[in-house]
Amino acid sequence: MAKKRPQTKAGKTGQAQVTNGEIPVVGAREPCPCGSGRRYKACHGRAAAHAVTELVQRPFEGLAGECDWVALRELVPAATVPLTLKDGLPEGVPSVTLATVLPMAWPALRRDDGSVLLALQNEATSGDLARDLADTLQRALEAEPGTPIPARRVPAEGPRLQDLLDADAEFAPEVHTGFEFWIPQSADGADPEVAASLERANAAAIPTVKLASVDSAYWCETPDKNHLRWVMPYPEEKLLDALARLQAAGSTSLGADTRLVGSFRAHGLMVPVWDLPTAMTAEECEKPAAEFAERLAGALASDAPLTAEERRARGGLTNRQVTLS
Repeated sequence: MAKKRPQTKAGKTGQAQVTNGEIPVVGAREPCPCGSGRRYKACHGRAAAHAVTELVQRPFEGLAGECDWVALRELVPAATVPLTLKDGLPEGVPSVTLATVLPMAWPALRRDDGSVLLALQNEATSGDLARDLADTLQRALEAEPGTPIPARRVPAEGPRLQDLLDADAEFAPEVHTGFEFWIPQSADGADPEVAASLERANAAAIPTVKLASVDSAYWCETPDKNHLRWVMPYPEEKLLDALARLQAAGSTSLGADTRLVGSFRAHGLMVPVWDLPTAMTAEECEKPAAEFAERLAGALASDAPLTAEERRARGGLTNRQVTLS
């Protein structure tokens, strides 16, 4: 049997004491920087481990455009959004822009001109995507111009996006046909690695358009059929009831040969999905989507118990749900 490792009392090791707010993140088996003599994982690392396993179901709740944050994270290949910081831009940072993805899967990039690009579709290292993104954003704001920001394990305690961004600022995504926004117009030429990454990303991007008539609905084109994917802000149970009422009444269609086929569940919100004929363009979805939004508002307002037919429709919708995150 291995001998127990003696634990030194704080203050007896000659190690400087630090407060909880100053504890850096170190390897799980390394001595905790607080000077307790215990390994990090058994001391201040416990909070970090707990944060990893405790998933924040709605990481974008409280931000302007929550539904569009979800769409850009899970559904939209290429898009950008200007971000407004609560305390204004630091000196030397002309702008901060959210991007769906960056070359070489960089979490963020401080460009040569000092501007910052923050990628949304990178892997999270904790259970709170808003905290991961805030950590990356802070490091990008402090980095030297021309520096890609690497991934790292995020401290258990730290600001979230909601602490850094202006909640009242407009969140207005611009959907792009490709990833040319990676390369500034003033650049003479792209780095070969960036150019290769750009070519691969453009080849894989699905044509996507944000509808103008309703909020957070995105048309996309695939080889076999087109789709409309619509991120909705309503509580899931209430939305399922409303969709079931409309489904039972035959009122979920967006036109000939269209069909509500199911939904995604992503970051605490529901994303109903329609199959569309390949000939149906994004522009042709605008009017039917607006009319459906009116029907949905009426169904959401109803508190009547579901009929037997509506309950069957609800069961079918529930069975066709897929959880993305």
